[in-house]
Parts: sequence; C-alpha cells; structure tokens
Amino acid sequence: MKSNQATRRTFLKTTAAAAVAGGFVPYVSSSPKGFANEAKNDRPRIGCIGVGSMGTGDAHGHSGFGDILAVCDVDSRHAERAKHDGRIGKGKADSYADYRKVLDRNDIDVVSIVTPDHWHVKIAIEALQAGKHVFCQKPLTLTLEENQLIRNACKKHPDKVFFIGTQQRSDKDRFLRAINLVQKGLLGDIQRITCSIGGGDVGGPFNTTEPPKELDWNMWLGQAPEVDYIPERGHYQFRWWYEYSGGKFTDWGAHHIDIALWALEQDQEGTGPVEFDGSDAKHPVPYADGYPTVDNHYNTAHDYAVSCKFAQGPELVVTSRGDNGLLIEGSKGRIFVSRGKIAGVPIEQNWDEGKFGQEDLERLYRGKPFEGHKQNFYRCIREGGLPVSDVYSHVQSMNVCHLSAIAARLGRKIQWDPKSEQIVGDEQAASFFAREQRQGFEIPRV
Repeated sequence: MKSNQATRRTFLKTTAAAAVAGGFVPYVSSSPKGFANEAKNDRPRIGCIGVGSMGTGDAHGHSGFGDILAVCDVDSRHAERAKHDGRIGKGKADSYADYRKVLDRNDIDVVSIVTPDHWHVKIAIEALQAGKHVFCQKPLTLTLEENQLIRNACKKHPDKVFFIGTQQRSDKDRFLRAINLVQKGLLGDIQRITCSIGGGDVGGPFNTTEPPKELDWNMWLGQAPEVDYIPERGHYQFRWWYEYSGGKFTDWGAHHIDIALWALEQDQEGTGPVEFDGSDAKHPVPYADGYPTVDNHYNTAHDYAVSCKFAQGPELVVTSRGDNGLLIEGSKGRIFVSRGKIAGVPIEQNWDEGKFGQEDLERLYRGKPFEGHKQNFYRCIREGGLPVSDVYSHVQSMNVCHLSAIAARLGRKIQWDPKSEQIVGDEQAASFFAREQRQGFEIPRV
C-alpha cells in the first residue's frame, strides 16, 4: 500500500510541476465519470478541515473526485456528523479537532479548508508547506497583509494547485457570458459596474455565556483577540464581526467584485482601483477611529455605497442597495447579471450570437475545457496549469473588498497604490493593512 501511495503522490506532483514549467497542458476527457479516477489508487486522498454547513456541502463535492480520509472541526458535533456522513467519512474517516493532525499525514494529497475567514490563510500556508494541494473557501483573507502572504506562499509552491471556492467563475450561462460581452467590447466602453452585495445583519446586545463543551472556543478564536463566548460570534454569524471577517464586503463582495474585475481585466497583480470613497456608509454600532465602541453587537457595515475609482476607466460601486447582482453599464448597452438571471437589451437581442462559443470558454478557463467548478480543480492537479479560480486574481478582488471595508469604517476617501500595494497619504487608514495576531496563532511568513 505504501508503494502505491508514493507512486500516486509522485505522479500528482511531477505531472503538475512539469506542466507548469513547460507551459504544456495536455487534454483529457472532461466527463465527470472519466475524470473522477475509477482506479482506487489513482484517486486523490482528501482531508476536510471545517465541516459545518458549507464545509459539508464542499465535502460532498470533493467525494466525487477522491477518498476522504480525515475530517476536522473544532466543534466535535460537526466532525462526528461528517465522519458518519455516507458521502463524506462513511464511518471510516479519522476525526480530529486539530487541523495540524490532518496536515501531518503523508497519505493526504488535498485539503479542503472551510473554516471561518480568519483561519483561512494560516491553515492554507501550512498546508502548502506540508505538500498539499489546497481548496479554500472564499473569502480567502482577513487583511491586506494576508493577501500578500498567501500569494507569496503560492509562488513558493508552484507545483501545488490552490483553488478558491468562487463558484460564479464556473457559471457559463450568466457570469461567463457577461464577462465575454464586456471583454469583446459588445457593450461599448464600460462606464460603471455596480456590485449590489446586500447589507450585513444588525443585532445585539448579545449575552456572554459558557461555550458548549463540544466547542474549543480558544481554538476557534485563533489569531483573533481573546473574548468571552457569545453564541452570535460563532459559526455562521462570525461574518458580521470585523474581528473574524469583513461583513458583506468580503462575503458577497468576494463573488461579485471578482466578476467585475475579471470582466474589466483588472484582476492581475498591480491593477485595480486607486481611490475608495466610504463616506456613504453606516454601521449598526457607533464607531471611533474606525473601530466599534461596543463589543456585544454585530459591527460590520449594513448600509453603504462605496465608490471605487480607477486611474483610467469606469467607476466600480460596491453597495448594499438594489437587487443582488452586477449592473454593467457601457456606452452601447447595459446588462444585469446575478445567480438567477442575465437580462438587458443585449441579452434579449443576442448581441453575442456567434461570439460566445467553446473557444471563448476555453480562453476564460485558461486553456482548459469548460466544466464544473471542482472538476477544474482536480483536472489541474492531474494536468498542471492555473485553475479558473486562482489565488492571484482572488487576491486582487480581496484588495478591493478590504479597502472598501476600511474606507467604510473610517467614513472617508482613501487612496491606494496598486503597484506598491500600499494605502498612501493616510497613516490611520494604513494602520488597517495588518492586524496583530494572538500569540501561538501567528501566520507563517514565507
């Protein structure tokens, strides 16, 4: 068994490295059955770190492409449920509370990270260092500094595939069609893209209590400041606290801002907006110098319209108002696209007829055939090449998400140099670039 495992790991690593180094991307069948590796020893071995609601859904998806050997969660209820789930652990997977035990296993090729946002980068970097391919849910980062840390780590480990769970990048009939319309110039010069991402929840005051015995609260907090347990700080609701996330700026912003930048071809290192105006933003609690003045209420922005301006070109508006989706306005026409529809005169009149085919999809998929989201991840593990949801473009989107949140927290304009990746001319705003990490939970610098 050990020799088979070694052979399989060597194959996965060497084929990926060779393809990246040589720029050659071999073609294999894109059918789910053919790609899922029917031979047992060819199937990647997977460890799932974070198996709450979203983690369970992702684990179900991964199970079609590999064998899940381990599940991990700081809430033992989640871990035990996943262990005995017929599509995840099947009663056979090992169950852990400490993710490091998953990373220590030499028989695991791939890790799926679906934890609260403030844990993503630390686990992901350590997974790369441990020789794993990584699937990580969005939003990948908590701070602007973390964007640089994870990008540097990925550059240091080019033979490892790093994939982000931004599934809108695999929506052919809506988001990819919209991107193609923009990039082909069919809407004319783009004047404005409005990303309507919804507002954060408003709630509190909340009461502190003892954490449930099944939950390791200290481990859940990780790098974040040590505080008493409030149920509304944990699990799904963590996203309404800036200590652990960025509210809707990073929640839905990681999706829609990503599509906007991709369409504008502003998703590469050194590109992006230069000014962020957060003067039209409200928070559910009073703020002073960019920080909430109470600690028992949700604190992320709930009503806002942040204007993001490029050095040249269109305006990008990130707002809580309007229907969830993107309104893309060009000099020739405009469209609205969301997960439910794509609409507008250019769609009704099929302006892209004959101009959105397989060749265009493969261009957007970086030379790979169009297929399901996780299929692309596992294809890249086998063949090499950059996946459709790559860390480098995602970092650009996260820059915009975090800068929008910082501008909203301060309630003013801030200036950003996308080349040096620094907030300029505002010492207070620049102090939000990074956060102090709690002792024992520091993120590796690579």
